[in-house]
Amino acid sequence: MMIPSHFLRRAIAADAIFSGAGAVIFTLGAGELAPLFDLPEALLRETGLFLIAYAAFVGWLATRQSFPRILAGIVVIGNAAWTLASIALLFSGAVTPNLFGEAAVVAQAIATGIFAELQFIGLRRSGDMIAA
Repeated sequence: MMIPSHFLRRAIAADAIFSGAGAVIFTLGAGELAPLFDLPEALLRETGLFLIAYAAFVGWLATRQSFPRILAGIVVIGNAAWTLASIALLFSGAVTPNLFGEAAVVAQAIATGIFAELQFIGLRRSGDMIAA
């Protein structure tokens, strides 16, 4: 178990807020966003549904006074992987978004990468619990 630094808890809480907003936007607005971005509606909706669970998890984690260090590591690695996967999606040819869609994918990849970096910094600043 570790005691998360204030910085880590804030970075995780910010991730929860932005992921929650994305969850609502992508889940409820997939039909409107798909033609705007020229991305598959199913991809947008499934991304939103995943973000519901993710936002709930990181929101819960941000409220804990202590938690296993591995959970913060999973969040950092998950955000880094999401960033790389988003960029890889654009180069894969699996989707062919328009310029606005490409910009949206790149913007969210950058934001997710920033969260990964901030959370990594916060993780390094966090201390281990001392057994009594």
